[in-house]
Amino acid sequence: MPLHADPYAADSSHPIEIIDIAEIPGGGQLRLLKSGADFSIQFGSEELMGSCDHVSEEALARLTCERLADNDGQVLIGGLGMGFTLGAALDAWSPRAAIIVAELVPKIVEWARGPLAHVFADRLSDPRVTIDVADVHDVIAAASDRFDAILLDVDNGPDGLIQAENERLYCNWGLRSAYGALRSGGVLAIWSAYPARGFDRRLERAGFAVEAVRVPAYAGSTDDDHHIWFARKVA
Repeated sequence: MPLHADPYAADSSHPIEIIDIAEIPGGGQLRLLKSGADFSIQFGSEELMGSCDHVSEEALARLTCERLADNDGQVLIGGLGMGFTLGAALDAWSPRAAIIVAELVPKIVEWARGPLAHVFADRLSDPRVTIDVADVHDVIAAASDRFDAILLDVDNGPDGLIQAENERLYCNWGLRSAYGALRSGGVLAIWSAYPARGFDRRLERAGFAVEAVRVPAYAGSTDDDHHIWFARKVA
């Protein structure tokens, strides 16, 4: 979910079209923009997801699966976006896996089947996939020893930039809730555009064994990184 102010400012060769606007439950709007062949989902002037740069979103799923004992389990993805994390999860997990995507904004799912259908390809029709139009916080809170992996890419990092309610996922009790929703050995993976100092210790206080990894923000990047925390349930 890389944030870039005015992502099309450097390219004036294509006009920017507003394809649709989505209301965020609880307040705020998302805009689906198009410039040439490229699409962008924006919150205000900030880009939440673009169709061009998605290296770190794919790494979120791929690197999580590599840290599990097997790839047959149940996976929860927080946020559908443009489907890049979902696509990487489908590639990484086995045909026996179950992948649940919790998406808060109904129109994001409509876009996936409409103007972004070519970006999603056949991902939503994969029999392993279930789309749950719900707050991922509520899905986690209702679960107990259910998931082998929880992948969170619902904001700019472990905060509530887009929605203050997202803080519930990353506060002490929210992390303990995620710990309870995981099976033993399961992994909570959290994407961030920034290093978020002290977040490692918060995860450790919730009971997790923590590994922090930097990944390129986009293909070919050598000095622009995104961050992923891999928090393993050890009990």
